[in-house]
Amino acid sequence: MRLLLTTLAATALTFAGTAQAGPAEDLITANKCSKCHTATTTKKAPSWASVAQKYKGDATAEAKLVTMLKTGGADDHPKVAASDADLKAIVAVVMASK
Repeated sequence: MRLLLTTLAATALTFAGTAQAGPAEDLITANKCSKCHTATTTKKAPSWASVAQKYKGDATAEAKLVTMLKTGGADDHPKVAASDADLKAIVAVVMASK
């Protein structure tokens, strides 16, 4: 019985993590962010890790980055057509990069 409960709990945690990360990763893929960005190295644009480092400790970072994604912001970044919640999820993925 203990093994069954442990297995069910592990399965639930696996699916919970997947559901949370899914929409942001789908948007990142759909908007072809990897064409210019990578997680750790500079390509045509800064890596997500360098963006996370730049904004580390900045309480306004999420709002700044969401606005930049919405409007296109600096350096002719393309606009990302998504809800604020989806943009916040993308920003969370970027800010979690190391």
